[in-house]
Amino acid sequence: MILTDGNETKMATIREEAVAYKPKGRNNIADLDKVSINLEMEQREDTDKDNNPYTFQVALIEDEEYRVPGVVLRDLKVLLEDDPNLMYFKVLKTGSGKETKYAVIPVLEGT
Repeated sequence: MILTDGNETKMATIREEAVAYKPKGRNNIADLDKVSINLEMEQREDTDKDNNPYTFQVALIEDEEYRVPGVVLRDLKVLLEDDPNLMYFKVLKTGSGKETKYAVIPVLEGT
């Protein structure tokens, strides 16, 4: 990374690079403490390790994308059928890869 200060250009320090570092990979809806049901969603397409295409949903928050697995949408639908006024939820994630499990939990207003 090169930083520009007026007319002077200087290289970034290791410290500056470390602070600015963002790991590769996707954010996941489970990374959030509390999720609004009114978040905007978009569909994305990618390829798996075998180069097979697949689509997935992402929620957009402050120019960041958070992947929303289909199972989360399915479970959220059940919560909304039970409580149409639900405004927030939280997602707990356990495991990794094909062993990943999600739990969708309603969050009451004020918490």
